[in-house]
Amino acid sequence: MKVLKYFLIFIPVSLIGELLHLSQPMIFVFSALAIIPLAGIMGESTEAISHYAGGRIGGFLNATFGNATELIIGFFAMKAGLFDVVKASIAGSVIGNILLVLGLSMLVGGLKYKTQHFNQKVIDVTSSMLLFAVIGLIIPAIFTHTVASKLLTTRYEGLSVVVAIIMFAIYILSLIFSFYTHKDLYATEAEEESAPKWSLNKAIIILVAATIFIGIESEIFVGTVEPMTKAIGLSEAFVGIILVPIIGNAAEHSTAVMMALKNKMNVSIEIALGSSLQIILFVTPVLIFLSLIFSPMSIVFNAFELIALIFSVLIANRLASDGESNWLEGVQLIAVYIIVAASFFIV
Repeated sequence: MKVLKYFLIFIPVSLIGELLHLSQPMIFVFSALAIIPLAGIMGESTEAISHYAGGRIGGFLNATFGNATELIIGFFAMKAGLFDVVKASIAGSVIGNILLVLGLSMLVGGLKYKTQHFNQKVIDVTSSMLLFAVIGLIIPAIFTHTVASKLLTTRYEGLSVVVAIIMFAIYILSLIFSFYTHKDLYATEAEEESAPKWSLNKAIIILVAATIFIGIESEIFVGTVEPMTKAIGLSEAFVGIILVPIIGNAAEHSTAVMMALKNKMNVSIEIALGSSLQIILFVTPVLIFLSLIFSPMSIVFNAFELIALIFSVLIANRLASDGESNWLEGVQLIAVYIIVAASFFIV
């Protein structure tokens, strides 16, 4: 996290580059590098607020702001009409969290500890919810690709809104499940509580400031996507599937790996799978609702995104079945992610 803070220099660099009209690929890189530390700072401020708000409210705040960066980037991408990038980033976040983040965590943790264990009951609940969420996410796409493949997908925004409402309702119910009715299932051994890093007022001010700057940088970032992809030959699908999730979740990804190094695989896996669940049940519905302001967006993925999503979630369910992990499982996950990334890169 300390290393990421040096990247804050790219905030003024990207703003100056935008004012001076530097090349779009350069501004793309500068704004991306500026977003990464801002996302980390947003996470730190949310964590500090959690110390004062208490466990339940703190958990809700972490759930809400955990993927705020991707939500903001997605909003500006929708505003710019880059619906393919938005949908690709949704799929890419889920795929990246399960294959890359979970894979790196298992690999790094497994190299230090021969076998790592985690709370199988909790992970089973999360992975089962994730499977349900992905099924809900892909049904509109399967319907479009099979029943009405010859019709324009934009005609199905009504179905997408219905699915979004159901997903958001399930998200609220999952919070009730984990924080109230079944909170004992999520109880962990007490750990030493470190003093909050910042005062409550300071944490709130930093959170607001980080959110504002992420909004500014996201608008710059999204504005360079189309010219950048044309300039260097990358597809918008690759930007959405690979680059946006890595940029938006770099800080969170590093936290998951660090937790694995500390032999806290419960936390590491919950970050990877829980973040994927948030993307589908919270971020996606909110983006669908926000798209109604501009032009309604449908939840329709292409065939390869669907396959990658389905297999990623099936892998997550398989890994959760035995309650333990090792470095070889991590290698396998990373290998699959590299294959997926290479496929989208070639497109």
